[in-house]
Amino acid sequence: MFTKFAVLGDGAWGTAVALLLAQRPEHRVRIWSARETNGRLLREKRENVRLLPGVPIPESIVLTTDIKTALDGIDLAIAAIPTVYLRQTIERFAGRLPDNLPILSLAKGMEQKKFQRPTQLLHEVLGTTRLAALSGPSHAEEVSRGKPTSVVVASNDDELALDVQKALNSDRFRVYVNPDVVGVELAGALKNVIGVAAGICDGLGFGDNAKSALLTRALVEMTRFGVASGGDPATFAGLAGLGDLITTCVSPHGRNRRVGERLGRGEKLADILASMAQVAEGVYTARSVHLRAATMGIETPIMSEVYRVLYEDKPPLAAVQDLMIRQPKKEW
Repeated sequence: MFTKFAVLGDGAWGTAVALLLAQRPEHRVRIWSARETNGRLLREKRENVRLLPGVPIPESIVLTTDIKTALDGIDLAIAAIPTVYLRQTIERFAGRLPDNLPILSLAKGMEQKKFQRPTQLLHEVLGTTRLAALSGPSHAEEVSRGKPTSVVVASNDDELALDVQKALNSDRFRVYVNPDVVGVELAGALKNVIGVAAGICDGLGFGDNAKSALLTRALVEMTRFGVASGGDPATFAGLAGLGDLITTCVSPHGRNRRVGERLGRGEKLADILASMAQVAEGVYTARSVHLRAATMGIETPIMSEVYRVLYEDKPPLAAVQDLMIRQPKKEW
């Protein structure tokens, strides 16, 4: 049973999970900030003013930038670092964690260089085999304010998955267990690419018909890619797949959807990213998935068009038109 936690990363989702854990009096929670300026601001304000304004951080949560303080005596490390920064940040912990300390990953993306899932990267850098991934429809803006949420934890270690479930489960945060780590992590990464596509639909002024068709056909692509990579098709119909896909594509909180919306309205990607405080994982995952799908011979028309809009400067409307005039085919 876990009672002492270190959340590595002070972003919105990491902060929200720390707040969840701190609700139980027996839990001891720390948040580690990678940057001194961020850590100082958190300690001064006791609030993540940039990402979760108006949500106080209780005094029971220790805020630190010191790795030794963060790790001292903990039962579970929680990696809350965007995938694009995960390797360079987590390398700072190499050789400093207790042997085979269990780690829970909150990241939803794929490393571009090696196309590694977050738990694969954590294993390579830190050596631990006790790894789990948390995913599902879970905007930090809602979780931190106590709005009902259901997610899934995936691990090859059944005991670890159950311990994470016990630590996080509450009357406002329901946690399911799934043994399909590959499917859960891929679903969490792929849905971000589709989130960009959904935003493009919104930016172009399309309606509900287009959004519904996009989500339906996108789920087919996600499942096709995930199964070819070793995932379970059922996972993509669950919380990590369909559930998170819906939230990402319709919510005003969705940063990937927001990027797509601005692209659809004619803004340039570089300007959009420069103006954002948070990382839109789908932008980076789109490139990785496009290259991987081509190598594996997997058909991913929607995600391929997102890639072309992001990296080949293809006009969003032209991408939609090319999807619509593809050769007609059977649905199944």
